[in-house]
Amino acid sequence: MSDIKLFRLDQKNTAVVELTSQFAKLERDLQQLVEKHMETFLGVRFLASEYTTSNKGRIDSLGLDENGCPVIIEYKRHSNENVINQGLFYLNWFLDHKADFQLLAMKVLGNDIAETIEWSGARLICIASDFNKYDEHAIQLIDRNIELMRYKYFSDDLLLLELVNTQSAQSKHQPKSDSSSSISSSKPNDKSHADSLAMASPTLLQLYKAICDYCDSLGDDAQRKELKLYTAFKRIKNFISILVLPQQKDERINLYLKVDPSSIELQKGFSHDVTNKGHWGTGNLEVIIRTVDDIEKAKPLILSSFENN
Repeated sequence: MSDIKLFRLDQKNTAVVELTSQFAKLERDLQQLVEKHMETFLGVRFLASEYTTSNKGRIDSLGLDENGCPVIIEYKRHSNENVINQGLFYLNWFLDHKADFQLLAMKVLGNDIAETIEWSGARLICIASDFNKYDEHAIQLIDRNIELMRYKYFSDDLLLLELVNTQSAQSKHQPKSDSSSSISSSKPNDKSHADSLAMASPTLLQLYKAICDYCDSLGDDAQRKELKLYTAFKRIKNFISILVLPQQKDERINLYLKVDPSSIELQKGFSHDVTNKGHWGTGNLEVIIRTVDDIEKAKPLILSSFENN
Protein backbone atom coordinates (compact mmCIF):
# COMPACT_ATOMS: atom_id res chain seq x y z
CA MET A 1 0.00 0.00 0.00
CA SER A 2 1.16 3.52 -0.75
CA ASP A 3 2.23 5.72 2.15
CA ILE A 4 3.08 8.85 0.15
CA LYS A 5 1.70 12.06 1.58
CA LEU A 6 1.72 15.45 -0.14
CA PHE A 7 1.41 18.79 1.63
CA ARG A 8 0.89 22.34 0.43
CA LEU A 9 2.82 25.06 2.25
CA ASP A 10 2.04 28.74 2.27
CA GLN A 11 4.73 31.23 1.24
CA LYS A 12 5.88 31.81 4.82
CA ASN A 13 5.68 28.14 5.87
CA THR A 14 3.23 29.09 8.62
CA ALA A 15 0.43 26.83 7.45
CA VAL A 16 0.43 23.26 6.12
CA VAL A 17 -2.45 21.56 4.33
CA GLU A 18 -2.42 17.87 3.48
CA LEU A 19 -3.64 17.16 -0.03
CA THR A 20 -5.99 14.21 -0.31
CA SER A 21 -5.24 11.69 -3.03
CA GLN A 22 -7.98 10.56 -5.37
CA PHE A 23 -8.67 8.16 -8.23
CA ALA A 24 -9.19 9.17 -11.82
CA LYS A 25 -12.88 9.80 -12.43
CA LEU A 26 -12.74 7.44 -15.39
CA GLU A 27 -10.04 4.97 -16.45
CA ARG A 28 -10.18 6.49 -19.92
CA ASP A 29 -9.30 9.92 -18.48
CA LEU A 30 -6.06 8.53 -17.04
CA GLN A 31 -5.26 6.71 -20.28
CA GLN A 32 -5.79 9.79 -22.44
CA LEU A 33 -3.63 11.93 -20.16
CA VAL A 34 -0.73 9.44 -20.25
CA GLU A 35 -1.02 8.97 -24.00
CA LYS A 36 -0.99 12.73 -24.61
CA HIS A 37 2.20 13.19 -22.55
CA MET A 38 3.69 9.69 -22.81
CA GLU A 39 7.21 10.78 -23.73
CA THR A 40 7.33 13.26 -20.84
CA PHE A 41 5.91 10.84 -18.27
CA LEU A 42 7.56 7.59 -19.35
CA GLY A 43 10.18 8.31 -22.02
CA VAL A 44 8.01 6.35 -24.47
CA ARG A 45 6.92 7.50 -27.94
CA PHE A 46 3.19 6.95 -28.49
CA LEU A 47 2.14 4.55 -31.25
CA ALA A 48 -1.48 3.50 -30.78
CA SER A 49 -4.48 3.51 -28.46
CA GLU A 50 -6.98 0.66 -28.05
CA TYR A 51 -5.03 -1.56 -30.45
CA THR A 52 -7.08 -4.59 -31.52
CA THR A 53 -5.26 -7.92 -31.66
CA SER A 54 -6.08 -10.96 -33.78
CA ASN A 55 -7.17 -12.88 -30.67
CA LYS A 56 -9.94 -10.31 -30.07
CA GLY A 57 -8.04 -8.48 -27.36
CA ARG A 58 -7.65 -4.73 -27.07
CA ILE A 59 -4.39 -3.23 -25.82
CA ASP A 60 -4.83 0.07 -23.97
CA SER A 61 -1.66 1.82 -25.24
CA LEU A 62 1.33 0.91 -27.38
CA GLY A 63 4.62 2.76 -27.59
CA LEU A 64 8.33 2.55 -28.32
CA ASP A 65 10.76 3.63 -25.63
CA GLU A 66 13.97 5.65 -25.98
CA ASN A 67 16.02 2.45 -26.38
CA GLY A 68 13.82 1.23 -29.23
CA CYS A 69 12.02 -1.35 -27.06
CA PRO A 70 8.28 -2.06 -27.57
CA VAL A 71 6.07 -1.05 -24.64
CA ILE A 72 2.54 -2.16 -23.75
CA ILE A 73 0.72 -0.04 -21.17
CA GLU A 74 -2.37 -1.23 -19.32
CA TYR A 75 -4.37 0.96 -16.92
CA LYS A 76 -6.79 0.33 -14.07
CA ARG A 77 -8.61 3.12 -12.28
CA HIS A 78 -8.55 1.22 -8.97
CA SER A 79 -6.09 -1.35 -7.68
CA ASN A 80 -4.72 -4.25 -9.75
CA GLU A 81 -8.00 -5.80 -11.06
CA ASN A 82 -6.04 -8.44 -13.02
CA VAL A 83 -4.15 -5.76 -14.95
CA ILE A 84 -0.92 -7.82 -14.74
CA ASN A 85 -2.45 -11.00 -16.18
CA GLN A 86 -4.19 -9.02 -18.89
CA GLY A 87 -1.02 -7.19 -19.83
CA LEU A 88 1.05 -10.40 -19.95
CA PHE A 89 -1.54 -11.93 -22.26
CA TYR A 90 -1.05 -9.04 -24.70
CA LEU A 91 2.75 -8.99 -24.32
CA ASN A 92 3.00 -12.68 -25.21
CA TRP A 93 0.74 -12.10 -28.21
CA PHE A 94 2.95 -9.30 -29.51
CA LEU A 95 6.14 -11.29 -29.10
CA ASP A 96 4.53 -13.85 -31.43
CA HIS A 97 3.39 -11.13 -33.88
CA LYS A 98 6.47 -8.92 -34.22
CA ALA A 99 5.70 -8.01 -37.83
CA ASP A 100 2.44 -6.34 -36.74
CA PHE A 101 4.29 -4.10 -34.31
CA GLN A 102 7.02 -3.30 -36.83
CA LEU A 103 4.44 -2.23 -39.42
CA LEU A 104 2.75 -0.02 -36.84
CA ALA A 105 6.07 1.59 -35.86
CA MET A 106 6.92 2.10 -39.54
CA LYS A 107 3.58 3.81 -40.17
CA VAL A 108 3.78 6.14 -37.16
CA LEU A 109 7.53 6.79 -36.70
CA GLY A 110 9.06 5.89 -40.05
CA ASN A 111 11.10 3.07 -41.54
CA ASP A 112 14.42 4.04 -39.88
CA ILE A 113 12.88 3.77 -36.41
CA ALA A 114 11.05 0.55 -37.24
CA GLU A 115 14.35 -1.09 -38.21
CA THR A 116 15.96 -0.39 -34.82
CA ILE A 117 13.48 -2.24 -32.58
CA GLU A 118 15.07 -4.01 -29.57
CA TRP A 119 12.79 -6.99 -28.99
CA SER A 120 14.79 -8.29 -26.03
CA GLY A 121 13.67 -5.24 -24.06
CA ALA A 122 9.93 -5.46 -24.84
CA ARG A 123 8.10 -4.64 -21.63
CA LEU A 124 4.77 -4.24 -19.92
CA ILE A 125 3.89 -1.21 -17.78
CA CYS A 126 0.88 -1.65 -15.49
CA ILE A 127 -0.54 1.60 -14.10
CA ALA A 128 -3.08 1.36 -11.28
CA SER A 129 -4.03 3.20 -8.11
CA ASP A 130 -2.26 0.56 -6.02
CA PHE A 131 -0.72 -2.90 -5.93
CA ASN A 132 -0.45 -5.35 -3.05
CA LYS A 133 2.45 -7.45 -1.81
CA TYR A 134 1.17 -10.47 -3.75
CA ASP A 135 1.35 -8.54 -7.03
CA GLU A 136 4.90 -7.44 -6.28
CA HIS A 137 5.93 -10.99 -5.41
CA ALA A 138 4.19 -12.52 -8.43
CA ILE A 139 6.07 -10.49 -11.04
CA GLN A 140 9.39 -11.65 -9.59
CA LEU A 141 8.45 -15.18 -10.67
CA ILE A 142 7.68 -14.20 -14.27
CA ASP A 143 10.45 -14.12 -16.90
CA ARG A 144 9.17 -10.95 -18.57
CA ASN A 145 10.05 -7.26 -18.38
CA ILE A 146 7.31 -5.82 -16.18
CA GLU A 147 6.95 -2.52 -14.34
CA LEU A 148 4.26 -1.75 -11.77
CA MET A 149 3.47 1.94 -11.53
CA ARG A 150 1.15 3.59 -9.02
CA TYR A 151 -0.75 6.76 -9.88
CA LYS A 152 -2.45 9.29 -7.64
CA TYR A 153 -4.18 12.57 -8.34
CA PHE A 154 -3.68 15.36 -5.81
CA SER A 155 -6.18 18.04 -6.88
CA ASP A 156 -6.88 18.70 -10.55
CA ASP A 157 -3.35 19.83 -11.45
CA LEU A 158 -1.09 17.36 -9.62
CA LEU A 159 -0.41 13.79 -10.77
CA LEU A 160 1.97 11.37 -9.06
CA LEU A 161 3.50 8.42 -10.94
CA GLU A 162 5.50 6.12 -8.68
CA LEU A 163 7.52 3.12 -9.85
CA VAL A 164 6.51 0.45 -7.33
CA ASN A 165 8.35 -2.61 -8.58
CA THR A 166 10.10 -3.89 -11.66
CA GLN A 167 11.14 -7.26 -13.03
CA SER A 168 13.60 -7.86 -15.87
CA ALA A 169 13.62 -10.95 -18.04
CA GLN A 170 16.92 -12.87 -18.22
CA SER A 171 18.45 -10.52 -15.68
CA LYS A 172 22.02 -11.84 -16.09
CA HIS A 173 24.17 -8.87 -17.02
CA GLN A 174 25.81 -10.48 -20.03
CA PRO A 175 24.58 -9.13 -23.36
CA LYS A 176 24.16 -11.66 -26.12
CA SER A 177 24.25 -11.19 -29.85
CA ASP A 178 20.82 -11.79 -31.37
CA SER A 179 21.63 -12.91 -34.87
CA SER A 180 18.24 -14.60 -35.19
CA SER A 181 16.28 -11.39 -34.70
CA SER A 182 14.16 -10.34 -37.66
CA ILE A 183 15.09 -6.72 -37.03
CA SER A 184 18.62 -5.38 -36.78
CA SER A 185 19.24 -2.33 -34.64
CA SER A 186 22.60 -1.51 -36.18
CA LYS A 187 24.37 -1.01 -39.45
CA PRO A 188 26.45 -3.93 -40.79
CA ASN A 189 29.75 -2.39 -39.63
CA ASP A 190 28.55 -1.57 -36.10
CA LYS A 191 29.94 -3.92 -33.46
CA SER A 192 27.45 -5.32 -30.99
CA HIS A 193 27.90 -4.51 -27.32
CA ALA A 194 28.82 -8.14 -26.64
CA ASP A 195 31.49 -8.04 -29.36
CA SER A 196 32.91 -4.78 -27.99
CA LEU A 197 33.20 -6.26 -24.50
CA ALA A 198 34.87 -9.39 -25.91
CA MET A 199 37.46 -7.22 -27.70
CA ALA A 200 38.08 -4.87 -24.75
CA SER A 201 41.31 -4.98 -22.77
CA PRO A 202 41.25 -5.98 -19.08
CA THR A 203 41.79 -2.32 -18.16
CA LEU A 204 38.79 -1.16 -20.18
CA LEU A 205 36.63 -3.93 -18.71
CA GLN A 206 37.61 -2.81 -15.21
CA LEU A 207 36.53 0.74 -16.05
CA TYR A 208 33.25 -0.56 -17.47
CA LYS A 209 32.59 -2.63 -14.34
CA ALA A 210 33.38 0.33 -12.07
CA ILE A 211 30.90 2.54 -13.93
CA CYS A 212 28.18 -0.12 -13.77
CA ASP A 213 28.82 -0.78 -10.08
CA TYR A 214 28.48 2.94 -9.34
CA CYS A 215 25.20 3.17 -11.27
CA ASP A 216 23.87 0.10 -9.43
CA SER A 217 24.75 1.73 -6.10
CA LEU A 218 22.65 4.84 -6.75
CA GLY A 219 19.41 3.22 -5.65
CA ASP A 220 17.17 0.17 -5.75
CA ASP A 221 15.25 1.75 -8.62
CA ALA A 222 18.31 1.87 -10.88
CA GLN A 223 17.57 -0.73 -13.55
CA ARG A 224 20.26 -2.15 -15.80
CA LYS A 225 19.37 -2.90 -19.43
CA GLU A 226 21.78 -4.73 -21.72
CA LEU A 227 20.97 -3.71 -25.29
CA LYS A 228 22.46 -4.68 -28.62
CA LEU A 229 24.79 -1.69 -28.88
CA TYR A 230 25.16 -0.35 -25.34
CA THR A 231 24.25 -0.73 -21.68
CA ALA A 232 21.57 1.58 -20.29
CA PHE A 233 20.63 2.34 -16.70
CA LYS A 234 17.18 3.74 -16.08
CA ARG A 235 14.66 4.62 -13.45
CA ILE A 236 11.45 5.42 -15.27
CA LYS A 237 13.62 6.91 -18.04
CA ASN A 238 17.27 6.35 -18.99
CA PHE A 239 19.79 8.29 -16.94
CA ILE A 240 22.94 6.90 -18.59
CA SER A 241 23.95 5.03 -21.74
CA ILE A 242 27.35 3.28 -21.72
CA LEU A 243 29.09 2.61 -25.03
CA VAL A 244 32.32 0.56 -24.96
CA LEU A 245 34.81 1.43 -27.73
CA PRO A 246 37.78 -1.00 -27.75
CA GLN A 247 39.70 0.87 -30.45
CA GLN A 248 43.43 0.22 -30.58
CA LYS A 249 44.51 3.85 -30.90
CA ASP A 250 41.99 5.35 -28.46
CA GLU A 251 40.38 2.73 -26.24
CA ARG A 252 37.63 4.43 -24.23
CA ILE A 253 34.08 4.37 -22.89
CA ASN A 254 31.54 6.96 -23.98
CA LEU A 255 28.83 7.91 -21.48
CA TYR A 256 25.69 9.72 -22.58
CA LEU A 257 23.91 11.55 -19.78
CA LYS A 258 20.69 13.53 -19.49
CA VAL A 259 22.40 16.65 -18.21
CA ASP A 260 21.99 20.01 -19.91
CA PRO A 261 25.43 20.72 -21.44
CA SER A 262 24.87 24.48 -21.03
CA SER A 263 24.54 24.02 -17.25
CA ILE A 264 28.13 22.82 -16.75
CA GLU A 265 31.61 23.86 -17.82
CA LEU A 266 32.62 21.55 -20.65
CA GLN A 267 36.16 20.17 -20.59
CA LYS A 268 38.02 19.48 -23.83
CA GLY A 269 38.68 15.79 -24.29
CA PHE A 270 36.31 14.84 -21.44
CA SER A 271 32.83 16.32 -21.86
CA HIS A 272 31.05 17.42 -25.03
CA ASP A 273 27.70 18.84 -26.09
CA VAL A 274 26.18 16.33 -28.54
CA THR A 275 22.77 17.96 -28.82
CA ASN A 276 21.38 17.26 -32.29
CA LYS A 277 24.39 15.05 -33.09
CA GLY A 278 23.79 11.42 -33.95
CA HIS A 279 25.02 8.80 -31.46
CA TRP A 280 23.90 5.55 -29.88
CA GLY A 281 22.17 5.87 -26.53
CA THR A 282 20.26 8.80 -25.06
CA GLY A 283 21.37 12.09 -23.56
CA ASN A 284 22.86 15.37 -24.80
CA LEU A 285 26.01 15.28 -22.68
CA GLU A 286 28.85 13.00 -23.79
CA VAL A 287 31.52 12.08 -21.25
CA ILE A 288 34.71 10.24 -22.28
CA ILE A 289 36.20 7.73 -19.84
CA ARG A 290 39.79 6.59 -20.27
CA THR A 291 41.02 6.37 -16.66
CA VAL A 292 39.81 5.83 -13.10
CA ASP A 293 40.24 9.57 -12.52
CA ASP A 294 37.79 10.21 -15.36
CA ILE A 295 35.21 8.05 -13.56
CA GLU A 296 35.62 10.10 -10.38
CA LYS A 297 35.12 13.32 -12.38
CA ALA A 298 32.05 11.81 -14.06
CA LYS A 299 30.31 10.62 -10.87
CA PRO A 300 28.69 14.00 -9.99
CA LEU A 301 27.35 14.22 -13.55
CA ILE A 302 25.99 10.66 -13.42
CA LEU A 303 24.35 11.43 -10.07
CA SER A 304 22.78 14.59 -11.48
CA SER A 305 21.35 12.64 -14.40
CA PHE A 306 20.03 9.96 -12.01
CA GLU A 307 18.35 12.46 -9.70
CA ASN A 308 16.62 14.30 -12.54
CA ASN A 309 15.30 11.28 -14.42
